[in-house]
Amino acid sequence: MARNIIVLGAGMVGVSVAWHLVRRGHDVTLVDRREPGLETSFGNAGIIQREAVRPYAFPKDIGTLLRVLPNRQVDIRYRPTGMMSAAGPLLDYWLNSSGERYARIVREWASLIMRCQEAHAPMIEAAGAEALVRKGGWLELYRTRKEFEERQQVAQENHERFGVEYEVLDAEALYAKEPHLGKGLIGAIHWTQPWMVSDPGGLVQAYARSFAEQGGQVKQASVEDVLQVEGGWQVKTSEGDLEAEEVVVAMGPWTGELLARLGMKVPLFVKRGYHMHYSAENEAKLNHWVMDAEKGFLLEPMRAGIRLTTGAELADLNSPPQYKQLAAAEKVARKLFPLGKRRDSQPWKGARPCLPDMKPVIGPAPDKAGLWLAFGHGHQGFTLGPATGELLAQMMDGEAPAVDMAPFRVDRF
Repeated sequence: MARNIIVLGAGMVGVSVAWHLVRRGHDVTLVDRREPGLETSFGNAGIIQREAVRPYAFPKDIGTLLRVLPNRQVDIRYRPTGMMSAAGPLLDYWLNSSGERYARIVREWASLIMRCQEAHAPMIEAAGAEALVRKGGWLELYRTRKEFEERQQVAQENHERFGVEYEVLDAEALYAKEPHLGKGLIGAIHWTQPWMVSDPGGLVQAYARSFAEQGGQVKQASVEDVLQVEGGWQVKTSEGDLEAEEVVVAMGPWTGELLARLGMKVPLFVKRGYHMHYSAENEAKLNHWVMDAEKGFLLEPMRAGIRLTTGAELADLNSPPQYKQLAAAEKVARKLFPLGKRRDSQPWKGARPCLPDMKPVIGPAPDKAGLWLAFGHGHQGFTLGPATGELLAQMMDGEAPAVDMAPFRVDRF
């Protein structure tokens, strides 16, 4: 039976939820203060990461912690105020990052990741977005033998347990694929399954257009409040009030603020990131998306130029940008590949919504009939949006979802 549903948040997750609901015949309105795909989904590396079956764990070895402590690294930086405000969730994140806790989290997380491409595929086709998607995988680059061999062991385990496909490249094979990379690399892991997207925000926008073509409504307005009323829910926006039988909250890093007004406290924190686009010098060409695994940044040949994306910055959501991490990454990246001039007037900054057990929340809000949640995907909202949309739509229609969703309930906190 068709129902009136409002989806809050027009990133990859919210757009995907809305797309699946309208496809099932529901009357769906998608609400965001900006056009679809212009926040967190806009600035990522643009990889649909079938290989990412292990979420990013908090480093626990003393060597890594001592390396990070001076706060000058490319892969991770922190603001003391951000560390203090998220102290509780960060402690739980650290505790969840090893042993049986982490092993269980990997099993549950992988159940979502393994569905990512079969969930994206029908949306890509319906949106006519094939030109944005390139198959063939990406390269994870190494400089030292120890790191390279350890990563190969993990790759083999992931292949045996989760069907991850990869190829090990020695230096000769790597430079045959990427002749313009700088010297000093000993090899790479070629993750062969992932799909790369040359314009991540453009893919979200294509999905949103497909949603609208199927009868969905896109409303650009700021969400001011959400209230439970007789017969359903009222959403107060800058453009007037909306009412619906059900509401889905998929507002990424802004979800916690809204849920707090509804009396729900969730341990959400953010990992911020930056990107910049560059030209290439001397007609150099980058053929693949590449990650400098031991330094912690990625280079991606996007429509807008070669995108450099940084690692994580632990800071408050609304703290002013600080571009030292990007500058440090750029300095190393110029040695890896002959980057030319910057193409953007200023760096892009975004925030990844994270939870201390590294898993998203997908499912109903307890004791609030008709309120549904989809947030906290960390580094993989772009990858997992369509799978989240499919699974949540199944739950909302009273069907048994294709994956056990108990590990993703919000009341686990």
